[in-house]
Amino acid sequence: MKNYDEVVGIDVSKKTIDAYCYHAQVHREFANELLGYKSLIKWVLKHTKGQTFFYCFENTGYYSLKLALYLSSQDIVYVEESPLKIKRSSGIVKEKTDRLDAQLIARYAWLYREELEPSTVKSNSQLELGRLLALRDQIVRNNAGLKGTLKEMKVLLTSPTTDLGCISLKRSITYLTKQVKGIELRIKEIISQDESMSINFKLLCSLKGIGLVLACQFIYHTGNFTRFDKWRSFSSYCGTAPYEHRSGTSIHRRKQCHYLGDRKMKSLLSMATISAIQHDSELRLYYKRKLAEGKQTMIAVNNVRNKLIARAFAVVKRGTPYVVLQQHVA
Repeated sequence: MKNYDEVVGIDVSKKTIDAYCYHAQVHREFANELLGYKSLIKWVLKHTKGQTFFYCFENTGYYSLKLALYLSSQDIVYVEESPLKIKRSSGIVKEKTDRLDAQLIARYAWLYREELEPSTVKSNSQLELGRLLALRDQIVRNNAGLKGTLKEMKVLLTSPTTDLGCISLKRSITYLTKQVKGIELRIKEIISQDESMSINFKLLCSLKGIGLVLACQFIYHTGNFTRFDKWRSFSSYCGTAPYEHRSGTSIHRRKQCHYLGDRKMKSLLSMATISAIQHDSELRLYYKRKLAEGKQTMIAVNNVRNKLIARAFAVVKRGTPYVVLQQHVA
């Protein structure tokens, strides 16, 4: 992003977007909809006067996705950045307004323009996959809450089979279970309709511990393994990569994982690790070896998590399923 003369910072909210041109120092508010985007483009062209420019805004989920889809459809260069990065680069800010936020985003984009890379929107199949995975997770959590309530009610009641509350809960649980199965069927359809995703999905499922949900989460978060070049980068994204912590001669702590990371992926990897240790002889031996070396249980578990990530990237890169080497040992 080096050869640009201007940057437009955009603060995205539910109903409006605030745009700020960094050098022109002008601000205007637009509606967060198609007509607003068209007015934004005209307004920016009016104030840039033939200059080269790009847009920068925070990733705010569905609110910013509409803007990203429009800019992508018009082949307009934009950068969708992490809100935390922008916030931590802004220094001490005592005021909070939409105009100021747009100004800070524009400032960040201009100062770091040499390091930024243009953003792209995921394919429609990947976007739908992400929405369905999020919806499935929400329904599963709601269903688990209902099951817990039903279990508590059964303990208190003498005849739970005739109680209206228990009957209603059972019907809700049955309905939500059917909804989860329907979502999973649609997820499988999306995977099967995309050749590249289908191949990578089968490769990931060849690993013990990785099932439907985790394999799909791998595909979604990595952009079908195009977003991260190395497995270590994805490990850092998930929050499973250990980092050094030392300063001078007095502070020298052991390596620790940073608290920033995708908690959902980290949780899924933890559950996959427990399953893999139980069913994969190689990982079980690796886990026991780490414990024998004196490492704490959670550190050994984290080592296995990183092993799973490394294997996932390896099978996709090779294009061949994982093979347990011990079964071929004479």
